[in-house]
Amino acid sequence: MTQYLISVLHDSDARATDDEMAAIDVFNERLQADGQWVFAGGLAGPDAATVIDARAAAPVYTDGPYVESKEFVIGFWIVEAPHLDVALRLAAAGSKACNRRVEVRPFLDA
Repeated sequence: MTQYLISVLHDSDARATDDEMAAIDVFNERLQADGQWVFAGGLAGPDAATVIDARAAAPVYTDGPYVESKEFVIGFWIVEAPHLDVALRLAAAGSKACNRRVEVRPFLDA
């Protein structure tokens, strides 16, 4: 089994509606029941981000995201799937549940 990160892309300050949250809960419960759930979470907006660069002698802290973009990651799922086709199917179901575009990326093998 490979673990995949499914990132949820968003482009506004609007929060998920009650209907979207209910659909996400159903999707999460299905992932858990099918043994594909690893972890999921929602993220604060880019205005709450801090970038830290500690490559020099003293770390530099900068408010805001590291990339200025209209879209940003608002949440994610980490799922386990036997291969990419299953991960893509899960991502499609997640996209439908949260009513947003998603991106799928496999974790590198350790």
